Amino acid sequence: MKGTVIKSTGSWYSVLTDEQKILNCRIKGTFRLHTGKFSNPIAVGDWVDVEEEKDAAIGIINKLYDRKNYICRTDIHRKAHKQIIASNVDLVLIFASLIQPRVPLGFIDRLTVIAEAYHIPPQIVFNKADIYSDEEMEKFVEAQSIYESLGYRVHLISVKNNYGIEPLKNILQNKTTLISGQSGLGKSAFINVVCPSLDLKTSQVSAYNEKGKHTTTFAEMHPLDFGGFIIDTPGVRELGIADMQPEEVSQYFVEMRRVSGNCKFNNCLHIDEPDCGVKKELEAGNIHPLRFSSYLSILDELNSGLKFWQKK
Repeated sequence: MKGTVIKSTGSWYSVLTDEQKILNCRIKGTFRLHTGKFSNPIAVGDWVDVEEEKDAAIGIINKLYDRKNYICRTDIHRKAHKQIIASNVDLVLIFASLIQPRVPLGFIDRLTVIAEAYHIPPQIVFNKADIYSDEEMEKFVEAQSIYESLGYRVHLISVKNNYGIEPLKNILQNKTTLISGQSGLGKSAFINVVCPSLDLKTSQVSAYNEKGKHTTTFAEMHPLDFGGFIIDTPGVRELGIADMQPEEVSQYFVEMRRVSGNCKFNNCLHIDEPDCGVKKELEAGNIHPLRFSSYLSILDELNSGLKFWQKK
């Protein structure tokens, strides 16, 4: 039977078959022999073939179909490995907030870079509009201006007050959408609002440090009543960039990609090289300094990682 992996706990996988049956499955040991630098051979969203074992309500995954795409991060436990978060994704919703907890724009930039790297269109969702002060609304307008000038759609919503939900719900229809962001941003609560039958577990943000608790332990795909799937992911406070070389990073910043062809050198890192098209645009005010700061932060992280592995 053909099916889609809708949940992975590391050793067991829930597969929704084309006959709309959910099977708890194991994988053939040979899968782990061919995964290279990936820490997980099967991921949520994968299309697979399963064989149901006789006299047992479990199955064996015996074939993995080619992925349309995937999105991954550095494995937090094994830095030399990559962890696939999800595969065969149509859209990434990047959840953020300007309060409780405040999400730095640099974190949003990391997620847009990862989405761009894996050719998955991102949209940015600022939740908790119901508690934004005038100052926070000014910050939202600034962030909206930055990202919409790059071609990214930006949404302002309040899950608590059901504000701005319907347009997002229409976007989700008949797509496989991955929701990503830090803990405590209302990702699971949002899913409950757009599809109440799912009734996912949610939690409150700590008043002490404004950090959310992890209510989603493993990535899980949920079918939506109105068509499509939504993938809820564990909240991440740190996001290691995987599968990327320093000279590639600027290609995943939309504004830099547009002008990097004007650089004198093909491998320009846009730091102190002469005749750099990106630095000229930065100085002219056409590249936002906060975005450039995010670029330098990612570059520094990658260079530090390369030095670490070269020493070993």
